[in-house]
Amino acid sequence: MRSRFLFPAIVAALVVLVALPAQALEAPRSGNAVFDRAVRLVMDNFYDAADLPAFVDAIRREINAAHSPLTSASQTARVDAGIDTVLASLRASHTGRFKQDSIAYFELSDVFRGAIRRDLRRLFPPQGEVSYLGIGMIAAQKDGKWFVTDVYDGSPAARAGILMGDEVLDIDGEPYREIGSFAGKFARKVAVRLRRHAGAEPIRIEVLVQRIEPLPGFEDAIAKSAAVVERDGRHIGYIRLWTLSAPRSMDIVAEALAEGRLKDVDGLVLDLRGRWGGGESDSAELFLGRTPDFKLVGRNRGDMIANVRWHKPLVAIIDEGSRSGLELFAYSLKINGIRLVGSRTAGALLAGRAFLLPDDSLLEIAVADAVINNSVRLEGVGVEPHVPVALNLPYAAGWDAQRVAAVEEMRRMLAGE
Repeated sequence: MRSRFLFPAIVAALVVLVALPAQALEAPRSGNAVFDRAVRLVMDNFYDAADLPAFVDAIRREINAAHSPLTSASQTARVDAGIDTVLASLRASHTGRFKQDSIAYFELSDVFRGAIRRDLRRLFPPQGEVSYLGIGMIAAQKDGKWFVTDVYDGSPAARAGILMGDEVLDIDGEPYREIGSFAGKFARKVAVRLRRHAGAEPIRIEVLVQRIEPLPGFEDAIAKSAAVVERDGRHIGYIRLWTLSAPRSMDIVAEALAEGRLKDVDGLVLDLRGRWGGGESDSAELFLGRTPDFKLVGRNRGDMIANVRWHKPLVAIIDEGSRSGLELFAYSLKINGIRLVGSRTAGALLAGRAFLLPDDSLLEIAVADAVINNSVRLEGVGVEPHVPVALNLPYAAGWDAQRVAAVEEMRRMLAGE
């Protein structure tokens, strides 16, 4: 199995090259251990040394801010804001800080478990398996309100009927918090109060809290997302690739196509609107490779799939959640003539590495650039769809315009229109 970093040999080389010029540029110290450690890690590891002078200038502004200088005595909120500000000055993807009160912290801790392996048992006792209590729902703030952006397939939230676009009003009568709302409530039901339509009366849904292991949870969500719809007498399959970072992400897709629910469909809609990228740089070969399907057939055992290639019609869905490895996946499909539906991808294709800070928050740093065919960079650019379709999230009531459009595109392809 290859590294989850893109181009690992190049990453290693560039880390060395970046570190050399950074040593000649000194960053001022604030006296705050968390802030100063974040600064040091960026100075030693960020992939583009040319961006470090502006980074150092941002550090000086934070430390010397007239209204609130960042010092050893600064409150946590001031330190958090200072770190966010200096990291933003780098204008790079795969560069940010994640705290223990966010779902992203736990998901990225599992994605980057190799980088923090020495601390896993301490952070996630007793066995070092990353997990958190939740219901399998992601929400984001818009205009001061929380709206559901994702409901993981097969999760308690999905089974309870929570829909994309629902406004989250409160959990058990308290303001919604990604982690705090479910802490200490394992195997208990929480009351989720939602507003499904603008101005409508709230609805109350009880949802069972479970322990979620991020990467196994993503694998389960990928498997359970597989679905088939019929249009004009043709069967159109659908599957959502939530991430490429889980060990069996592509295996699950291959199994669904070769012997699972999607085996006999006439065409496929592949949803690349994920949470995280990662994965191997050639993941799209399942759909682009020209090698034949291949399996081993034993005397007393079932067939063993050795090679799967999809040769039927394909449409893919993309949006700003298609990032990193998923973005490379989308680009590979596009240059090979596969139709893309949705909105522009994130423009976030760098190689990242994670580090722990003294307060156990997670710092991700872009440690290498990513270049396709020696000249194409998706960082800050993204991949445009062939069929642009906007997704209006607030009060969508589960209506997924991009998925509907992708299914229609596949229907048209199968009908020869």
